[in-house]
Amino acid sequence: MRLILRLRSSSHRRALRAATSLATGLALAFLFAGTSPAATPQGIYKIKHVIVIMQENRSFDSYFGTFPGAAGIPMRNGVPTVCIPDPVAGHCVRPYHTSAETEKGGPHGADSAVADINGGKMNGFIAQAERSGNCKSYNPECAGSAPTDRRDVVAYHDARELGNYWAYASNFVLQDHMFESNLGWSLPSHLFMVSGWSATCSDPTDPSTCTSSLGRPDVDGGQGQTGTKSDGDDIDPPTTPPDFGWTDLTYLLHRAHVAWKYYIATGTQPDCADGSQSCPPAYQNPRTPEIWNPLPDFQTVHNDHQLGSIVDVSTFYRDAKNGTLPAVSWVIPNDPLSEHPPATPKNGQAYVTGLINSVMRSPDWDSTAIFLSWDDWGGFYDHVVPPSIDSNGLGLRVPGLVISPYAKHSYVDHQVLSFDSYLKFIEDVFLRGARLNPKTDGRPDPRPDVREQSSVLGNLAGDFDFNQTPRPIFIRKGGIVAPSPGRGSTISPAPSSTEPSPGANGSTAGDSGVALGQPSKRGSGNNLVLQLLAGIGAALAAAGVIGWIRRARKI
Repeated sequence: MRLILRLRSSSHRRALRAATSLATGLALAFLFAGTSPAATPQGIYKIKHVIVIMQENRSFDSYFGTFPGAAGIPMRNGVPTVCIPDPVAGHCVRPYHTSAETEKGGPHGADSAVADINGGKMNGFIAQAERSGNCKSYNPECAGSAPTDRRDVVAYHDARELGNYWAYASNFVLQDHMFESNLGWSLPSHLFMVSGWSATCSDPTDPSTCTSSLGRPDVDGGQGQTGTKSDGDDIDPPTTPPDFGWTDLTYLLHRAHVAWKYYIATGTQPDCADGSQSCPPAYQNPRTPEIWNPLPDFQTVHNDHQLGSIVDVSTFYRDAKNGTLPAVSWVIPNDPLSEHPPATPKNGQAYVTGLINSVMRSPDWDSTAIFLSWDDWGGFYDHVVPPSIDSNGLGLRVPGLVISPYAKHSYVDHQVLSFDSYLKFIEDVFLRGARLNPKTDGRPDPRPDVREQSSVLGNLAGDFDFNQTPRPIFIRKGGIVAPSPGRGSTISPAPSSTEPSPGANGSTAGDSGVALGQPSKRGSGNNLVLQLLAGIGAALAAAGVIGWIRRARKI
C-alpha cells in the first residue's frame, strides 16, 4: 500500500512539474510572440495607414522641371531648348523661372488637354490659354485675360518658392512620371481617384447605364453647389438618387471592414461646376457633393451608410494627434489652400506642410504612407507625352511625392504611374489585391477596363524599402493648419512647427530631438507594453492551469 501511495505521489509530482514547465513555456511564448519574425508584418503590410493628399492644377515641369535627376524641362547649359508658340505675339516663349505668387494658368478641360499635347509636340499651352478669352479663371475652360497672363503657363518655380516641397523630394521619393488618370479637369480626376472611372449614368440606380464622361458627369449640373440650394443626394437616405451609380473603392473597403475617411476643407471651390462661363465661387463642405467632394454623390456611399466618413479637414489633425487615423484617408483642400490659380503655391505648400507635420508627430507615423499629388496640370506646360491606357487617358504629367518611414531616401522614381496606382496600392495593402473589377467585385459596371491591372503602370511598392530602419520624422517650418468651419477664413501656424537644424553628419533634427540620421522610436514603447501585458496575461492563465492541477491532486 505504501509503495502504491509513493508511486501515486511521484506521478502527481511529475505531472505537476510537466504542467508547470508547459505553462511557463506558454507564458514565455506569449510574452515574446510580438517580437517573433512570424508575428511581424512584412513588406507592404507594414503600412497600416495610406494618406492621399490631393492638391490642384500644377504640372510636373511647373514645380519640379529643374529638380536634379528628374526628367525635367529639356535644357542645354541651363537654357531651355524648347520654345512654345505664342500665336498672339507671333513668336515662341521659352520656359522661364517666376517668383510670382499668383498665376492665371490655362484651360484644363479634356479638349484643352488634347490641344496642349498637340499630337505629341507638347506645344499648345500658350495657344490654348489665349484662345480661352476673358472668362473667369475659376472656370476650367478659362484662363487670364491679358496676353502676359496667358504666357505664365510656361513659367516654372523651383526651391526658391517651393522649399518644403523640394525638401520632401530630396529626402523621400519624387515621382517624375506621375500622370493624371484622365484627360481633363478636377471632377473627372477626383472620380478616378476614388473609383478608377468617370462616367455619367442615365439611371444612377443601375450601374449598367453608366458611360464614360470626362466633361460634366454630375447630372445635377451644379444645382445645390452654390450654397443657395441643397442637393438631395447628400442626405442619408437621399431624397433624390445620387448621380454616380458605378462602383467606387469605398464599396470594397466597407465590405472588408476597412476604415476610411475623406477629409475636405470647408470653404469655396474655384471651378464652375455647371460649365458656365462665369459663376459665384461655389461652396463646399463634407455634406455637399461637388467637384472636389464626389463621394456624397455615389450610390454605394449612401447604401452603405458611410456619409459620416466624409468629414471636415479639421478632424484630420485631431485623428493624427490621437493616433486614430483610419486605414485609408483622402485629404482635399478648399480654394485658398489648393494651389489652383489664382491661389498661391505659398499658401498651399504651408497647408500641406501642416498636414505632413501632424502625421509625423502622430503615433501612426511609423506605419504610414503619404502620397502627395496635384489633380491636373492646370494648363501649365509639361514636355512629356502622356502614355495612353484607354480613351479616357492618361492625362498630363503632374508632380508626385511619397513620404513615409519606409520611403526610399532621395529617390527619383521614373515608373509610369497615375492615380490608379493609389487604388492598386490600397487594394494590395488592405484588400489582398481585390480590384474594382466588374467580373469579381460583386457589383458589375461597364467601365472600359480595370485600371489597376494596366500593364502600362508601374507599382508604387517600388518606392519603398521595407527592410530599412524606419525613417525618422522630418518636421518642416512654415506649416499652417487649415481653419475649422467655425473659425472664419484665417489660417494659423501649426503648433511647434520648427525648422530642423543641421546635425554633425549633415543630417537634421526635428522636434523632440529625433535626429534624421537615427531610427525613430515613436510607437515602439506602446508595442513593448502590449507585449508585456500579453505575457502577464499568459502567465496568469498558466497559474490557473497549475492551480487546477493542484486541486486535482487533492481529490
